[in-house]
Amino acid sequence: MPPTSSAAFFSSPARVPAFLFPSLLSVLVLAGCGTLGTRQAFEPEDFDSTTTHTRNYAASEAQTCEAARRALLSQGYMVTAANADLVTARKSFQPAAETHVEVEFRVVCARQGGTGSASAGRSTVAFATALQDRYGLKKGSNSASLGVGAIGSLSLPFGGSNEAMVKVASQTLTDERFYDRFFTLVERFLQGGGPDMPADAAPADVDDAPKPSARPAATTFPVSPSPNRG
Repeated sequence: MPPTSSAAFFSSPARVPAFLFPSLLSVLVLAGCGTLGTRQAFEPEDFDSTTTHTRNYAASEAQTCEAARRALLSQGYMVTAANADLVTARKSFQPAAETHVEVEFRVVCARQGGTGSASAGRSTVAFATALQDRYGLKKGSNSASLGVGAIGSLSLPFGGSNEAMVKVASQTLTDERFYDRFFTLVERFLQGGGPDMPADAAPADVDDAPKPSARPAATTFPVSPSPNRG
């Protein structure tokens, strides 16, 4: 049997037996699935809860938003906007030396139901949302260019550094206990009231509107008959 040269061995194409094709195909499919599985897919909203971010109050929109403003002020929030149906506020936290967190709170007060008379009662639904932004410290070193005759410019470290806070995450808070504590505090301020709490500005019905008073009737006095005139 003549010896087989090494050149002939490496130049001949490699052949895979037919019975190995299904196994090889399964390995390739599993490898592809493993690569796709490492990607994080976006999870859509379930829209299965209406109590986390909302609460109903037996008060007008102005009263509810004023109570929300006082509740946020009592917890150290800096109010950035406040009116009869909207309150926004911010608060800063420093959980670590190189981490900064800001929470922006937003409350919208909307009328619930119709515009019935004040005697029938008013109801307002408050929508609350808190957005948390996280910032991290980013460091960078400065460098300077130094010209050296024949070899051109040479970049050397300058010795200084730049530090800046960069936003690294932003997330809407969804902890039900967090919002429950806020809504409970709003209820306390509504019950406490106060002389400067806005009055209920519900429009009165036509039947309850004050009617103009009737013009008083003329008063007559009897006059005694005068003596005979000549």
